[in-house]
Amino acid sequence: MPTTSSVSEDKMLSVGQLAARSGVAVTALHFYETKGLIHSTRNAGNQRRYPRAVLRRVAVIKMAQRLGIPLAQIAAALAELPSDHTPNAEDWQRLSARWRDDLSQRIEQMIKLRDQLDGCIGCGCMSLKECPLRNHQDHLADAGPGPHLP
Repeated sequence: MPTTSSVSEDKMLSVGQLAARSGVAVTALHFYETKGLIHSTRNAGNQRRYPRAVLRRVAVIKMAQRLGIPLAQIAAALAELPSDHTPNAEDWQRLSARWRDDLSQRIEQMIKLRDQLDGCIGCGCMSLKECPLRNHQDHLADAGPGPHLP
């Protein structure tokens, strides 16, 4: 974690400045920090200060969240970024490659779901026992009577 002595105070951002520049609420930034996604230092007045490079990390976090990537996976990927320099294009490319296969699989699943949904709504049965969306290949029948899904 950098100290304010290693980076001049005028090159650091307050939490309010980071929130304004990133479009992310101060509370969300504090949450990201508690989860280890971003890091701050404290100035002489004990106020948080963030290096400008944190802006890029916040952008990646928000993009990954929009893609549905869990925070734990985001944290693991960000932990592999270099701490001795601002991540470069190669670093970011390596990070995005971690998520590419997972996203491709999820896209395929969403396309199948979309195609099945058209047929299911069109048939009008909405049968919980036989519906391929709700009970694919009747796996729930083995669980016995009663509700098994939320």
